[in-house]
Amino acid sequence: MMFQELSLLHFLYIWIAIAIILFPIQLFVSAPYGRHTKTTWGPMMSNKLGWIMMEAWALLTFWSVYFYFFNNNSYSLFFAILYTLHYIHRSFIFPLRTHTKGKQMPVFIALSALIFNSINASLIAYYLSDVSVYPENYFIKWNFVVGLILFVCGFLGNYKSDDILINLRKPGEKGYKIPSGFLFKYISCPNHFCEIIEWLGYMLMLSNIAGIAFFVWTVANLLPRALHHHRWYKQNFKDYPSDRKAVLPYII
Repeated sequence: MMFQELSLLHFLYIWIAIAIILFPIQLFVSAPYGRHTKTTWGPMMSNKLGWIMMEAWALLTFWSVYFYFFNNNSYSLFFAILYTLHYIHRSFIFPLRTHTKGKQMPVFIALSALIFNSINASLIAYYLSDVSVYPENYFIKWNFVVGLILFVCGFLGNYKSDDILINLRKPGEKGYKIPSGFLFKYISCPNHFCEIIEWLGYMLMLSNIAGIAFFVWTVANLLPRALHHHRWYKQNFKDYPSDRKAVLPYII
C-alpha cells in the first residue's frame, strides 16, 4: 500500500511538471476552439456536444473512482459535492444556456480534454475517498474557512461573468461584442479569473497534492487562454478599453 501511494505521489509530481512545461507553450499556441477555432486540427464536431461530452466525463470519472474507494468521512463527501456542483454547471447548465448554434470544435480537442479530465478527476476522487483524512473540527481550520469563501466567490463570479457573455449575443445572433460591467471593467476574462480563484479555494480546502495538481493545471490552462482572448479583443476592436488587463486586475 505504501509503495502504491509512493508511486502515485511520483506520478503527481510528473503530472504537475507536465503542466509547468506546457505552460509557456500554451502562451504561444492557442487551443483551437471557441473564437480561436481552426479547421486544420483534423475532423470537427459540434462545439456544444463536445463541451458536454468532455465536461460530463469529469463527473462520471470522479464518481466512478470515488464510489470504488468510498469512505464515510463527511468532509471528503462535502468536497465531492462541491466538485459535483461545479461540473454539473460546466457540463450541462453552461453549454445549454449558450447561443452557439452551428459552431464546431476539433475532435482532437474534445478527446484531449477527455484524457485530461480522466486523470484530474481520478486523482481528486482517489485522494478524497482513500488517502486524505480530515478531523472532526476541520471546519474551523483557516484553510477550510478561507478556501470555502474563495470557492463560493469564484463559483458565483464565474457564473456572473458567463451570464454577461451569454447575454451579449441574442438567440440566432452571430459575432462578438465587447463585454462590460462587473469585473469586465478591469479584465477581459473574469470568467477565467474567477475559476482560478474557485480552484485556489478548493486546493486550500483539500490540502493534498491532488488539489495542488488540479490548481496548477487550472492556471496553466486558463491563464494563457485569457491572454489569447485579451489579445484577440484588442486586435478585433479598435475601441477596446486600453486600461483593461487580461486576467489579473491591474497586473496582467
